[in-house]
Order: sequence, then C-alpha cells, then structure tokens
Amino acid sequence: MNLTKLPAKRRRLFTTDHRIIGIQYLILALVSVTIGTLLSLLMRIHLVWPDRIVPFHGPILPEDYLALVTIHGTIMLFFVLTTAPQSGFGNLILPAQIGARRMAFPVANALSFWLTALALLILLSSTFVPGGSAISGWTAYPPFSAVPSAGPGQGLGMDLWLASIAVFAIASTIGAINTLVTIIKFRCEGMTWERIPLTVWGWFTAALLSIIAFSVLLAALLLLFCDRHAGTSFFIPAGDLVSGTLHAATHPGNGSPLLWLHLFWFFGHPEVYIAILPGLGLTSMLLANFSHRRVFAYRTMIFTTLLIGFLGILLWGHHMFVAGLNPFAASAFSVSTMAIALPASAKVLSWLTTVWRSRPRYTTAMLFSLGFVSLFITGGLTGPILAQPILDEYLHNTFFVVAHFHLIMAMAAIFGLFAATYYWFPLMTAHSGRPGRLMSERLGRLHFWTTLVGAYATFLPMHLTGLMGEPRHYAQLIGVPNAAGHLLAGTLPLNRFITWSAIFLATSQLLFFANLIHTLLRGKTAPPNPWQATTLEWHPALHPNAPPEASEVQIAVYRQPCEYQSTAEGELILPQWSTDTISNIKPE
Repeated sequence: MNLTKLPAKRRRLFTTDHRIIGIQYLILALVSVTIGTLLSLLMRIHLVWPDRIVPFHGPILPEDYLALVTIHGTIMLFFVLTTAPQSGFGNLILPAQIGARRMAFPVANALSFWLTALALLILLSSTFVPGGSAISGWTAYPPFSAVPSAGPGQGLGMDLWLASIAVFAIASTIGAINTLVTIIKFRCEGMTWERIPLTVWGWFTAALLSIIAFSVLLAALLLLFCDRHAGTSFFIPAGDLVSGTLHAATHPGNGSPLLWLHLFWFFGHPEVYIAILPGLGLTSMLLANFSHRRVFAYRTMIFTTLLIGFLGILLWGHHMFVAGLNPFAASAFSVSTMAIALPASAKVLSWLTTVWRSRPRYTTAMLFSLGFVSLFITGGLTGPILAQPILDEYLHNTFFVVAHFHLIMAMAAIFGLFAATYYWFPLMTAHSGRPGRLMSERLGRLHFWTTLVGAYATFLPMHLTGLMGEPRHYAQLIGVPNAAGHLLAGTLPLNRFITWSAIFLATSQLLFFANLIHTLLRGKTAPPNPWQATTLEWHPALHPNAPPEASEVQIAVYRQPCEYQSTAEGELILPQWSTDTISNIKPE
C-alpha cells in the first residue's frame, strides 16, 4: 500500500511514524480508561443501591454485574495498563532516549497498533451480541468458560472475548519484539548499557516479559477455544456437570481446570510487572531530574529492574494457594513472592536517598512521581501478607485482594502515566516546527491532590471489607439469606463510603480533561527543554520540531543521565549529549 497516494489525513492515520503511533496508542488507552471507569462506577453503584434502574438498560441483573466485572477488568488490564506505558509512551519517547530516529520495524509497529485497536473493537462488540458479554471474569476460569451453556454471555460473548485477547496477545508480541530490537540495535554512539536511562530499562524488561507471557497466554486461549468447539478436554474434567448437562459425550477426555490456572497465571503475574516496570523507571528518572541529583546506586537500579522481571516469572503459583496446589509447591511460590520484595525495597531506598535533603522542584510531574512511590509502598505492604498460604486461604477471594492489586498495579501505574503525561506533554504537542505546550501547573496540582485523596479513600477501606469477609464478584450485598446475608449487610456502610469515594475519584479526572483541552487550545508555549532534563529526548536535533537539516546531525552521548554539579557560580546541568564540562549554568 503506497501511503503517499492517500489524502493527508488518511496518510497521518495510517502512518508508520513512531511518534504518531505512540499518540494513537495513548488516545486508544484514554478512550479505554474512560469506558473502564464508567463500568466500575456502575458496579459500585449497583453494590450499594441494587434496585436502582440504569437509564436505557433497566435493572442490573447478576449476569449483567458479572459482565461488568469481566469487561472492566479486561479493558483496564490490557488496553490501559499494558497499552499506555509500554506501547504508548514506549513508541513516543523510547527511540529518542537512545538516540534513534525511528523504531526498528516501522510497518510492524503500525500493524501492532491496528491489531490492538481491532482487539478493543472485538471486545466491546461482545456487549451487543445475543447473551451479552462473557461473565467468567477477566481470568476466564474453566469449566465455566469452557462450556458455552454455562450461562448468559458464555456463548458468542465468550468467543469474542477469546478472539479479542488472542489478537491483543499477537499485537503485544509484535510490539515487544520491535522494542527489543530497537534498544539492542539502534542505540547511538556512546549509549552503552550503563548509560541507558532507567525508563528504557523498564521498557526493555517489560518487553522481555511480554514475549514470554503473551506467548503462553495465546497457547492457553487456543486450547480453551478447542475445548469449546472441537470436543477436546484440556480443561474440562471427566463427568463435568454444568447447568444440569453432563458433558461426558461431547468431551470424553479428563482435563484439568488447574492447567488453565497454571497457564493463565504464568502470564498473569508477569503482566503486573509489564504494567508497572515503565513506571518504576520513569519515577527514578523524574525524582532525580527534579531534585537535580544523580540516581542513587544507578547500576543497582538496573540490576533490580532485571531481577524484578526474572522473579516475576517464577511466582505465578501464589495465585493458586486455594486451588489444590501441592503444599511443597505452595511453599516455594511463597518464598519467591517474598523474595521479590528485596529488589522492590532497594528501589524505594534509592528513591528516598536520591531526594533526601535535596531541594526538589515540585512540578505536577514530580508530585505524581511521589504519589507513585506512596502507592507503590502502600500497595506492596500487603503483598507479603497474601504470600502466606495460611493467610491467603481466608483473604484470597475477598476484597482485600481487590484493594491490594488496585493500589499497587492500577493506581500506582496510573500515577506513573499521569507523571509521564505532564512531563512529556511538550514533546507530545510539538510538531511541524510548532513548539510544544505546557499543561497548567495549577490545574495539575489540584488534579494530583484530588486523585491521591480519592485513590486512598476508595481502596484503603476495601482492605477492611475484605477482612470482614466480603467476597469478590458478588452482585449485591443485601437480600442474601442466613449468616452470609448478615455478613454482607455488615459491610454495607463502609461500601457506601467506598462508592462515594470512587465517584469522587472518577469526577476528579474531569480536572485532567479540562487541563488537556485548555492546554491544547490556549496552553503556554514550552521552551525546548522546560525541565532542564539531561536525557536525549530533549536533544535539539531529536526534538519533534527540529528543522529538517537536524536529521543529518550525528547523535552521541558522553555520560549517564542525571549528571549535575554544584560550583560557586551555580548548579551545572550536564546533558548526556553535551561535550562541554560546563553546560547550562542555572543560578542557585
């Protein structure tokens, strides 16, 4: 297909330019997070006001609630927390940070985006087919997911869910290969492995995990599809009775639902680090940049990034403590889960040491980075609790787990995305010789504080309802008979508070949208390097609005990022590309 013969708008839409593709990914993620947030609000409102009628829909039935759970979790995990940090900002910033002017495989890069967009459309279309969306949750545990007659949505809706995630897995694998080849082969002169910014190390490790994890997930999806339509029994046990139907004739084998858990969580736990590793790298760089300090123990931070990725592959079994896992295997997974706290703690110590006794510049990006640290610590503190099999037996299927992974995975990762947006927005909006724009710091700070308060007010109390025994995936808290109903009703006052907090948290995001629209229309013009950064994406020749002749400039680096010196004349900022011993004197 010859793109040069297309009209300008269509040529821009189907471009192979990595910057435009990165922005396309971010727009897709923005649409996805908006849909996912609205679905979560419907879930929260139904929990505390189960008789409320939804306009244009009617009452939310139990199967509708389970469909909301499935689509919310799937959209947020795949199309927001995976897409935005790895594919969105990875495409937008990664090449420039290593001194490259493009991704290794531009056409494959564009293909990866369009496959991701197709996967989202397939998932959303499942809402409108007979029976509606799948109701087996984003984990799709069989035999519930393996038998089309298991319930509403488990027919065509479940098939579309499988197709959507399969297409997404293919797209993510293509993107991960592109990322790895770009980092390995396209680094500029002088960009040794020890000089690579920690953001790039985060993208590099997440790409390695993506290739391994999504390959296994794709195989599991194909096996599950065969169980549903080809009469196989990979995950369906002999004599399986679902909805009053014995499946011995159509599925004569003796499969094991436990096999799906092994395959799925071998993907599922590395997925946590695919979502969070780019944020870990960005936080390290921003804390150093706005504190004008070197990253403390830079080599150790590289090692801990790789170690977190390696250990992340080994501890999938801690999701299976209540699934009949061998006790000796459970002990091994428990130890590996607690072991990952060591590199994570080393990162926290590096962050604290980097900013200790400095005089940070509290921009909005810096505030969201500090918020990331806070949420990462708070959410991580409950990890060792869930790593104990004896404790996990009680807490496993409760809202305690929901609170844990929303704090450390969802909210911490979202804070990293907000930090990246406010920090790199001048590069996102600069094009064709036009300077970039700075987002409003006043609106940004208000957005930060309301989001931080809303996040803690929403997810901290969930630990308490989980300890009280509130199960996940229950469609309502009242009307249940016997002791279970009394237990659920006891959590209702706290759940009302959580729901109002969730509404406040969602509403506070309108400040971000207002800031975004205001900046695009009348935002303040950004200088070429507004944050006095030292990494290569701010190099004059790599800047999006650099003149055409800048493409002939040879890019080279001479030092690690975040190099600063203090002299009697002031503070010296030493960019990676500067050959001078003194550059950009900034008065104290």
